[in-house]
Amino acid sequence: MTYTVGEASKILGVPASTLRYYESEGLLPTLGRSEGGQRLFGEQELEACRVIGCLKQSGLSIKDIKRFMDMVARGDESLAERLALFQERREALRAQIREMKQVEDVLSFKCWYYETALAAGDESAVRDVPLDQIPPELREAAERLRGEL
Repeated sequence: MTYTVGEASKILGVPASTLRYYESEGLLPTLGRSEGGQRLFGEQELEACRVIGCLKQSGLSIKDIKRFMDMVARGDESLAERLALFQERREALRAQIREMKQVEDVLSFKCWYYETALAAGDESAVRDVPLDQIPPELREAAERLRGEL
């Protein structure tokens, strides 16, 4: 089955202009056209767009995504390169997740801090609270904020 750019845009949840941009950047080399020149997306192009979206979300530039699509076009000879690219992106994403988890932990600690201060009616109730009185799951964030990590 084939889809127009408008239909593909609805299926993928991206603007049609994004799909046109992908084509203009050479990211969809197998994209067909109708006799009237209308873009026709098949399942292969939809899958490619999903991979492109994933790579974009992982932080890869359009230039590097183009490099990946060129690898795909080269076939099996580029399998090791493609694997290395995905392993690199996965590790970069895992590092970002670790960083964001630390941010979340600090935010959770500060929520506990202010909730406790509000309940006590005074920030001094928690300002210098010892680590052993902080909930265990929040202690590392408290230590990080205190410069103890």
